Amino acid sequence: MAKRAKRAKTETLALPVAGRVAIGAMAAAALGYGLLSRPASIQPTKKSTAHQVLALSTPAPARTPTPVHIPVPVPAPVSAPIAPPSPRIETPKAAVAPGRLDRQVVDYVSRQTPGTVVIDTENTFLYLVLNDGQAMRYGIGVGREGFTWSGEQTVARKTAWPDWRPPSEMISRQPYLPRFMAGGPGNPLGARAMYLGETEYRIHGTNKPDTIGKRVSSGCIRLTNDDVTDLYERVKIGAKVIVLPATSAHRSSPGTPPDAAFQTPDQASPSQRS
Repeated sequence: MAKRAKRAKTETLALPVAGRVAIGAMAAAALGYGLLSRPASIQPTKKSTAHQVLALSTPAPARTPTPVHIPVPVPAPVSAPIAPPSPRIETPKAAVAPGRLDRQVVDYVSRQTPGTVVIDTENTFLYLVLNDGQAMRYGIGVGREGFTWSGEQTVARKTAWPDWRPPSEMISRQPYLPRFMAGGPGNPLGARAMYLGETEYRIHGTNKPDTIGKRVSSGCIRLTNDDVTDLYERVKIGAKVIVLPATSAHRSSPGTPPDAAFQTPDQASPSQRS
């Protein structure tokens, strides 16, 4: 019985202590929760002192405005316009002396009237008489050996870019030649042709300028296309054409005009050959 009474008393005393512990734990939890949930941005309010209130109520002294220097933009210097470079002027080259066969005015003493054509077969020159002391000289190609002729004819007609019909004698010697070829750059008669009398001979151009100064034709007198065009504009229909014999230069005496040795047509005159 004594043990029961003692145990009951112990339990009676233990109950209040447990309650106190539980209450204390709850109070501590509540205090911790309040501290944790308090906003961090709230700061304790400080009391304003008298000096701070006086400073706030006293107006700030007026300040003297400080002059501000505003930079004035300075216009950029205007440079003078740059002139474009002047074109390069090349020093003109010295004139090239004309070659022996180039077209040129030469001293030429003649008894023929201006406009007469004199053909020097020996030296492959054609002279167009300008006056009694000058002539326009052209380099020419002449007939090959066996096809030269001499005599006097007249310019019967003139044609620009003439057609070519080889004569029957030429076709018999060269059967491969065409029977007809229209005028044009590929035509052997070249840019211009001046027909001599009723013969088959002509003064004409050529599409082979390298033959000038040579004896290659079948009796016609050929010039470069540039030279024959120039001669074509100067020579009139009906103009006299004198073809000197190939040996006339040897028969002429000193001081005699180049065409004075011409007398009569030889056996190969165009009237006989045609």
